[in-house]
Formats: sequence, structure tokens, C-alpha cells
Amino acid sequence: MTETRADNVTWLTQEAYDRLKAELDHLSGPGRTEIAKKIEAAREEGDLRENGGYHAAKEEQGKIEGRILQLQGILENAKIGEAPRAEGVVGPGMTVTVAFEGDDEEVTFLLASREESGPIDVYSPKSPLGAAINGKKVGDKATYSLPNGRSMTVEIIDATPYVGG
Repeated sequence: MTETRADNVTWLTQEAYDRLKAELDHLSGPGRTEIAKKIEAAREEGDLRENGGYHAAKEEQGKIEGRILQLQGILENAKIGEAPRAEGVVGPGMTVTVAFEGDDEEVTFLLASREESGPIDVYSPKSPLGAAINGKKVGDKATYSLPNGRSMTVEIIDATPYVGG
């Protein structure tokens, strides 16, 4: 299956976009400068093979660079606003309730970018469950693979636009 340009879009609220952009600006500017200073200070302490501060600073630098790349990827494909959505059809920006086959319990969550946060659990449309239910209608069933290799089937109970809160 080839991904279309629409599959790569990450829908973000203006607030989430601004928060991620500010994090990227900090990490790629002052964050890089701070870690470079830590590495230089640790390097001046002598033998790098036994210098825990140097190795910790280099590890932190790697994490910062990884997060910068992650943020750049998210923001590059981000659209601000709300994904097109229809009542009763699962898609990004929808509050979804599913029932797991063989279990009476229902689970409700927001299908959106993991960078969104709120008072409700967030599942990515790219997660196994999110990908399986995306585009399904209320009453449809979907099966997806669990990390252990087994499969799970869910029934879509409800799909309504997320209104925040």
C-alpha cells in the first residue's frame, strides 16, 4: 500500500502547533548551545573513556537531535485546524467509542496526533487500532494486530466530532 499525501497529514490545533514550534525553536537554538557547552566542559575534565559526564551529555545530545528531527517531520506535514469529518464516520479529530470483541467494556478515545493532549486518551490514526478503524462507520467491525502477533476485533459504537474540554 502506498501512502498518499493525505495519509501523511498531521492535523493539529493552533495551540498544539505553536507548542511544538516553540519546542523546536528552543531545541534547535538554545538547546543545542547548552548541550554543546556541557560536552565541552566535560571534555575538559580529561580522559573521555571514564568520563561519565561526557557520555551523559553526548547521550542527551542524541536525544535532542532525535526530537528535533521528529518535530520537523510533524510540523512539515502539519495542517492547522480540523480534519474533514462526518458524524458517524471514524477519522482524525473524532471521539470514538469501541467495544472489544468478547468484552463488555467500551473504550472512548480521541483519534488524533499523539501531540494533541487533553482530558481524553489519544490514539494516533497511524497506530494499529487507529489505522484499522479509520474510515469505518458506526456498527462496523475492524480487526488489527496486537504487538504479540495476535489479532483483536473491535466494533465501532460511536464516532462524534471532538469538541474539546
